[in-house]
Amino acid sequence: MPGRLTTHVLDTANGRPAAGMEMELFGIEKEGRRHLKTVRANDDGRLDAPLLEGEELSAGEYEIVFHVGSYFGDEAGSPPFLDEVPVRFGVSEPESHYHVPLLVSPWSYTTYRGS
Repeated sequence: MPGRLTTHVLDTANGRPAAGMEMELFGIEKEGRRHLKTVRANDDGRLDAPLLEGEELSAGEYEIVFHVGSYFGDEAGSPPFLDEVPVRFGVSEPESHYHVPLLVSPWSYTTYRGS
């Protein structure tokens, strides 16, 4: 199976997937961030396809920006405590599966390299 980058988002404040949350993927380069794509979580808090797959995924640094404030709306406050949550990570083995989930509430978040 070719390497791939996936994610999912769980709304821990309400105990459900974060359906509809917008995410942006960036490649990190010496010149700065390069926007690769913008996606939204499906009803299961996942994406319908990998963020990157096969030759699209190369060794280097990436960043997923999760739009938490707009997802939680009024529940997050004005201004929201958490608005955009950037998760920057490195890919050293592009032939592997990199899964970067986010568990989030309006006031906290956790991420890890999943499987």
